Amino acid sequence: MSHAQVWRTHRQYAATAARWTADHWRKEADRRRTLRAERKPLVRDARRALATARAVDPEGVTSLRHRAERELRTAKRRVPDPLWLFASKTAIAAAIAGYVFLPQVPARIWVWSAIAVAAAVTALIVWTVLRERDDSGLKPTAEESALLKRLQPQHWKDHAEQRGLQGTLTGRPRLTEAGIVCAVRLDGTWTAAKLRAAEDHIRALLGARTSLRMQIKAGKQGGWAELILRTRSAADGDDLTWTPERRSLGVDTVTGEQVTVPLGERLLIAGRSGAGKSVASRPLLYDASEGATNALVIIDLKRVEGRLWDHRARVASTPREVVDVVDELETEMLERLSILPKGQDTWTPTPERPRITVVVDEGAEVMTAADKVPYETETETSDGKTRIVNRSALPGLESLARMGRAACIDLWWMTQKPTIGDGIPKQIAPQIGVSICLAVRTPAEARVVLGEDAQAKGWNADELPVPGVALVRDGKRKPDPVQVRYMDKAVVIALPDRTPWSRTVAPTVETAGAPTLTLVKDTAPDEPATDSAAARVLKAIETADEPVRQKDLATITGLSKGAVSKAVKTLTTGGMAVRTPDGHLTTTRGDDTAAA
Repeated sequence: MSHAQVWRTHRQYAATAARWTADHWRKEADRRRTLRAERKPLVRDARRALATARAVDPEGVTSLRHRAERELRTAKRRVPDPLWLFASKTAIAAAIAGYVFLPQVPARIWVWSAIAVAAAVTALIVWTVLRERDDSGLKPTAEESALLKRLQPQHWKDHAEQRGLQGTLTGRPRLTEAGIVCAVRLDGTWTAAKLRAAEDHIRALLGARTSLRMQIKAGKQGGWAELILRTRSAADGDDLTWTPERRSLGVDTVTGEQVTVPLGERLLIAGRSGAGKSVASRPLLYDASEGATNALVIIDLKRVEGRLWDHRARVASTPREVVDVVDELETEMLERLSILPKGQDTWTPTPERPRITVVVDEGAEVMTAADKVPYETETETSDGKTRIVNRSALPGLESLARMGRAACIDLWWMTQKPTIGDGIPKQIAPQIGVSICLAVRTPAEARVVLGEDAQAKGWNADELPVPGVALVRDGKRKPDPVQVRYMDKAVVIALPDRTPWSRTVAPTVETAGAPTLTLVKDTAPDEPATDSAAARVLKAIETADEPVRQKDLATITGLSKGAVSKAVKTLTTGGMAVRTPDGHLTTTRGDDTAAA
């Protein structure tokens, strides 16, 4: 073996030994720190007992005082020295032993050797402690200083029993950019869930203000929990005003990272009134309406937020408009899926047929107002009156939620009532991929938005401050609050105009499996309809052996009833189709042939 190999082997052994030694000393320091925290109260109690005994027996003639002194000595012996003091005593003892048993060596050498060894060991201990100290450079505020002091193991030990927290003990608290983090050891029957239920007792023990957000979750190993006091935010000092250069949803208050939500996801945005849903959604709406291959559709019956975006988005603000636009979207979705090339899973957005983001603002209102919308039909009743039918937008929205992603038509649902059946339809809730939850009123609402395991994993949306703080659960993020960016109404109004999406564009020529679209303008009555739905209905009428009923056309063409009704109206108005006396449909070509 060469000298280089020998030297490399020695270095590996030395490194392994150094790591083992450091780990051993660190564990020993933790053990001694824990024992001191547990046993120093016993020393204090023994001193109080001795003081009482001295007051009763100043001369020391009874066994009471002697027993108290003996108990104090025993309690002191049971409290281990700090590691630095233990190491210094050991080094000095070794030096004295060497001086006694090796008298032939000059005393001066042994004295200075002992001092050098003790200094080296003490320096090593201090260096280890300094390495473990918080080196973030953060200066605690007056509130944080008080909390850090009360989180010390000694203070916790002295007051835990009074607050019903006996069997728990804190570790060393740390101040971070997101607040104070402290590990809590759990003994006996204590669990993280049980400790979370005792949050009021912890708040009382620490003297923390009621509005201070507190998180309690399972620790990194069994028998431990992690207590987090959100005294500060990593977003503090950042400019959270939205600009085209700062297009993220917001800033992570724990890590300080920019949080973005990519297009192509089905979103649920929930929060109680005043929590800031509209402000939180504006950066996302901008992304959904920006670019040649993106289009935005907003369903807003309150007419407040939708009006801000009507210069760059298709807006439906009445129940009838909601039904109409949902019919168009469903027809567009089915048509895209029908011409999707074989082997391709998702539609590729183009400027002619872009990605469409459908935003339902205040879903509870849409579920109520757009459920039964009266429509007049072309047929008449026996007494000569126009037949009225009720139509609903919900089936179309549910269809978009289930199948729209493959057609690049994504549904975003916003509501103040995040409960299944009241604010979120049962068919839409399971399709949600990303949940953005601002402050809600109850833990039950938080579980509906963020999942049944929300509270157990720290997703406590009912504890969020109002407004402008959200939790974003996408399967990747931790339950860290996000401070959302502020996008003013004036900024939205000043955005450049965009041509809103509409089904007035229809395919004319297909190339390489993708249709090329053209804008339909002022179609003359004698010209064939160029709308794809009307063309499909016309073809179905022409190929039928006899006049067909309107309700059968939906089955033949695969279109929705609303789309068929609009197509029939277009064809009859344009003179391409006529109704027979019994209400059936036929083409004018058939009438011309019969007349000839």
